[in-house]
Amino acid sequence: MRVQMHAVRFTADQSLLDFIQKKLNKLDTFHDRIVSAEVFLRLDGAETAKVKDKIVEVRLNIPGKELFVTERNKSFEGAVEHLMDVMKDKLVRCKEKRTDFSSPAIVQAQDQQEQEAVEQDEY
Repeated sequence: MRVQMHAVRFTADQSLLDFIQKKLNKLDTFHDRIVSAEVFLRLDGAETAKVKDKIVEVRLNIPGKELFVTERNKSFEGAVEHLMDVMKDKLVRCKEKRTDFSSPAIVQAQDQQEQEAVEQDEY
């Protein structure tokens, strides 16, 4: 997966960038078709001298879909941790929608087709 990181109006420490890269690489275990990721790091209140929160935004590109999550916290690391939990859930749901052929609606339709086939054979 190709990752682009953007620190908006400040210079991010290399250890923070490495931490984010390490976390993003783990997302490949939840969805194997992730093409790229864009990470935006922002300081809430950077216009004034008082920074309130740190904001992390991640955009994942998957063929046919784009997932976007924003988190804010007192630290970038905390925001990234929570963001990864949310992103994992989104990736799992996205993958299940793509490959879930055992959803209740599909199972019910298959049961109904089988029932109709049995009824037709009886007559």
